[in-house]
Amino acid sequence: MDRALRLLARSRFLSRAPASDPRPGPGPAGAAVLLLRPPNVVRMASQNSFRIEYDTFGELKVPNDKYYGAQTVRSTMNFKIGGVTERMPIPVIKAFGILKRAAAEVNQDYGLDPKIANAIMKAADEVAEGKLNDHFPLVVWQTGSGTQTNMNVNEVISNRAIEMLGGELGSKKPVHPNDHVNKSQSSNDTFPTAMHIAAAIEVHEVLLPGLQKLHDALDAKSKEFAQIIKIGRTHAQDAVPLTLGQEFSGYVQQVKYATTRIKGAMPRIYELAAGGTAVGTGLNTRIGFAEKVAAKVAALTGLPFVTAPNKFEALAAHDALVELSGAMNTTACSLMKIANDIRFLGSGPRSGLGELILPENEPGSSIMPGKVNPTQCEAVTMVAAQVMGNHVAITIGGSSGHFELNVFKPLMIKNVLHSARLLGDASVSFTENCVVGIQANTERINKLMNESLMLVTALNPHIGYDKAAKIAKTAHKNGSTLKATAIELGYLTAEQFDEWVKPKDMLGPK
Repeated sequence: MDRALRLLARSRFLSRAPASDPRPGPGPAGAAVLLLRPPNVVRMASQNSFRIEYDTFGELKVPNDKYYGAQTVRSTMNFKIGGVTERMPIPVIKAFGILKRAAAEVNQDYGLDPKIANAIMKAADEVAEGKLNDHFPLVVWQTGSGTQTNMNVNEVISNRAIEMLGGELGSKKPVHPNDHVNKSQSSNDTFPTAMHIAAAIEVHEVLLPGLQKLHDALDAKSKEFAQIIKIGRTHAQDAVPLTLGQEFSGYVQQVKYATTRIKGAMPRIYELAAGGTAVGTGLNTRIGFAEKVAAKVAALTGLPFVTAPNKFEALAAHDALVELSGAMNTTACSLMKIANDIRFLGSGPRSGLGELILPENEPGSSIMPGKVNPTQCEAVTMVAAQVMGNHVAITIGGSSGHFELNVFKPLMIKNVLHSARLLGDASVSFTENCVVGIQANTERINKLMNESLMLVTALNPHIGYDKAAKIAKTAHKNGSTLKATAIELGYLTAEQFDEWVKPKDMLGPK
């Protein structure tokens, strides 16, 4: 019995090798051979699906269908944090492609073999175009300088260039990831350069267009509602009248200022660290390299990038990204206020304020039939909360630059890009699925305005504050109207009340 159990256990570790297996075995050539293997080997891909590459720590197996190399593999082994959802944002990878192409072009001017430079440029273009996204598996949570991602990019471009030139993947010949792709560069200046390129592109392609779309829609509503007089509210209590258009004009101005603040932060984002190399001195670069790279990046992106005037600041601090995040944080505050106002004004439909009729986009409840909710407003407020949280992380990261290098770079750019994308997308969604379809419920607006006690404010210049307050308090206590109470108290006549209390005359200075 014991012998049978031992044989059964051993059989779980045996597999039958094919007749062509060249490894030696106890039987004659061509015979099936039983090989003892660890249990996990059976589930692994065959040895031929890997190639051997090396870094300064030694050899590693690299999948044959990937362009990255040993340093990328080592990073995947050392930083198993968060999984696929925590990978370095693709906009950063694309920005690296732009940078590496620009650097190769400039390095060619300084003597890099044109054949190698052209291969690097072609491979870098593929990175910038997103054609090689599957070859960038690294997560944000790695070294704070982003070195592993810089090397991931160098390895991918190197191997892709080698392939284009008919060489062997992983050979580092004729295109070396460090000596050629990373020539005149360091992770310490390339990663912050990629950060700024990625942030600028995201702002221009997603954030600013989204905010402009929202601004224009709110502005159209402000004009549409210009003649609708409603009661104002301060401290969530009744106040004096204004028009619904005036109320919306406040939202328009908030979004306009948001755009202005973001644009105001961009000149510092356009400054690139490239050329500072390891600590900002520009070691191993040539005079003019930094300026030429910035000019090439500007030409490739159509954005006004320039070389940073002080590379020590550009590597050791990322105040520009904190500033941009601060502008986005303020934008989040604005959108939180706007979305909350609109959903509260649209609350109801029968037991709330009900001054606005919001578009009905989807069922709102799994148990309450017919219920519809202000879902777009809720999405915007959640986005605003996330952006505020992102800004906290960016602030901590930005304040943690020690000596010559800030080592919170991946965290900072992840959150900056996240905020820009969320705000831009949310602005478009809010505009298209809510703002453009908002209607004024004039019947409800008129009812609430005419019942408000704060219309009594119009009497202040005629009978004084104390008598006006007496009218309002008495009317509220007795459940009567302002007009009836004012006449009953003997403070004025019916004719005087009608002449002095006109909501349309309470909308601005006289």
